[in-house]
Amino acid sequence: MFEFKDNIPFREKKNDILTVGELLIDMMTTEYDNNDECNTYRKLFGGSPSNIALNVKKLGVNPIIVSTVGEDGLGRFLINQLKHADIDTDHIQRADESTSMVVVTKSVSTPIPIFYRGADYQISYTPKLEDSLINSKIVHFSCWPISRVPSRYTIERVIDTARNHDVLIGFDPNYHPMIWQKGENGIEYVKSIIGKVDIVKPSEDDAERLFGKAVPERYLDNFLELGARLVILTLGKDGAIVSNGRETITFNSLATQVEDTTGAGDAFWSGFYAAIVKGYSLKHALSLGFAVSAYKLKYTGAIVNLPNLEDIKEKYGL
Repeated sequence: MFEFKDNIPFREKKNDILTVGELLIDMMTTEYDNNDECNTYRKLFGGSPSNIALNVKKLGVNPIIVSTVGEDGLGRFLINQLKHADIDTDHIQRADESTSMVVVTKSVSTPIPIFYRGADYQISYTPKLEDSLINSKIVHFSCWPISRVPSRYTIERVIDTARNHDVLIGFDPNYHPMIWQKGENGIEYVKSIIGKVDIVKPSEDDAERLFGKAVPERYLDNFLELGARLVILTLGKDGAIVSNGRETITFNSLATQVEDTTGAGDAFWSGFYAAIVKGYSLKHALSLGFAVSAYKLKYTGAIVNLPNLEDIKEKYGL
């Protein structure tokens, strides 16, 4: 069991976190737009696991990202962004498909995306991936790679290898029906994954899509009953509640300014992962995750110029 007062012990490994999943373009409106009237968009780096890799690098830990892009200009743009951030691109695979894209309306609430999928779910399980996974402390993935084959099969092998080599598994259960094949029961598949991972961080919207309308405490029970060891349920401006199955604690939001919510959840994961790798207690690491998310919320886009984790800690008095 994860104890809030303790840190999470890791074996000595050369890599801190391996993220596996979508590397894509976020095409975001330049204005707030509730009526679909905006004609101008910005091309931004996107994809939850990719955002986390960039963020944790800035926060002071070492990431590897495994993903797939197309043989096109958008794919080259994304790879160049990783290189500019000094992140190794050796694990970025190329596919004979268009680079995936999400169209997003700039929002101060939950953004409503439109998905255009191509290369992102073509991730293959390779000897290079396996070697890097075994030599990582944490592996992270979201619903995107498990929503389509062949990347679903890759993630299934990733989970098995991680469990056999003492790698902490984090899963973002960001289920959305639009990323699944029509006629497929994505909800039941996502539920089948919960008991195979260590940490899940659903938003309240994610939980409602998976379990229907309920109070937050019931959502915690739903995830714990499926076998999750630690559940972090984020509640937007109302903060979060977190349970290890024995104890439940509440966190208030640290956000004082909200410019754009895109990538706020990824920012939390980034701060949380960086903190547990650096040896902070679980409760302190959760607080630092919410601090990084609050910092990100002040800016537009999923990726912002984060300071290192120690500066975040000082800024928010943690």
